[in-house]
Amino acid sequence: METPFVFGKIASHQDFTDRVVETQHLLDNFRGLVNTVLISPRRWGKSSLVAKVSEIYAQESDKNIVVHIDLFNCRTVDKFYETFAKELISATNTAFEEFVSSSLKYLSRFAPNFQASDPAGSFELSFGIDIRDKKMSFDEILDLPQTIAREKGKHIIVCIDEFQTIKDYDDSFAFQCSLRAHWQKHQDVAYCLFGSKRNMMIDLFAEPQNPFYKFGDLIFLQKIASEDWVKFIIERFEETGKYISEEVAFKIAQMVECHPYYVQQLSQLSWFRTHLECTEDIVKEAFSSLCAQLSLVFSHIIDGLTPSQIGFLQAVADGVSSFTSQTVLAKYRLGSSANVKNIKQALEKKELIDIQPGRIEIQDPVLKFWMLREY
Repeated sequence: METPFVFGKIASHQDFTDRVVETQHLLDNFRGLVNTVLISPRRWGKSSLVAKVSEIYAQESDKNIVVHIDLFNCRTVDKFYETFAKELISATNTAFEEFVSSSLKYLSRFAPNFQASDPAGSFELSFGIDIRDKKMSFDEILDLPQTIAREKGKHIIVCIDEFQTIKDYDDSFAFQCSLRAHWQKHQDVAYCLFGSKRNMMIDLFAEPQNPFYKFGDLIFLQKIASEDWVKFIIERFEETGKYISEEVAFKIAQMVECHPYYVQQLSQLSWFRTHLECTEDIVKEAFSSLCAQLSLVFSHIIDGLTPSQIGFLQAVADGVSSFTSQTVLAKYRLGSSANVKNIKQALEKKELIDIQPGRIEIQDPVLKFWMLREY
């Protein structure tokens, strides 16, 4: 029997959990061609949310097109342009002949090469970068969404995952300026930008000195409420002929602090261990198994930290909110109060803590539990 819980990949259809408010918000932005920036810690469901809204939007009208671009493997500006153009041409053409025709029309200076892997229409596009007027051609690529939208009478949403990757490009600031200069002029296109490095995304879009400041609507994803998780978990157990009570389903959500990835994973581990009825003992056993699976990963993370950074994580796990008293500084080996700021910045950059107004949290709830147990 196929497991009813999904983690580690995009959740769709019945696997998608709640996010009713965020779904409507993002869908309204798509419909209104409003640029959107999605920000949240890793594994909170950004990609799944974008995929769900994209599907709804594309089905509403033949005029609506959604282009998905992943920058994970785009480590240079040239690779960005190549991927950007290829995905745009692919998403806005339904047949190989149209794909070739559009590529030659819009990208002639790039000497595009074509490869068709099967007659059903699976095709790839690659470019030669040795062109006479690179700036003009690159400018044309950045305007490609608007050019295609205008000529085809379409509305195009360009969704770009791992967008923070552009911060690592050579001369990144100038590149960001170029992107902003072109994209803000597009009338029939909107951009949905998101990525897995929350702090880098905040720096790109929330710092006044950066080109993408106030580029669009900022949506900060929050955790899914425990009551929504309880309903979801119970339904998925019932659909597969198994039973779990509200109390035990709540225990699953509570143990991993409603973290989307871990709620799905712990639910799956508990489901695997359940014959007819899932009990609290089964959930506890599943959670112990999860911690054991991740112990080597957590040990590796801790090995890469300084003693003061480890001490700070211990303090956060213990619920400490003020880090400047001599008692706290001494107990957790934090050094001076001036050093605490540097520790926080380092741990935030490593995506280990989440700093919110009035509170600091360890991003990974299972790491938090592991630290409380091991230290």
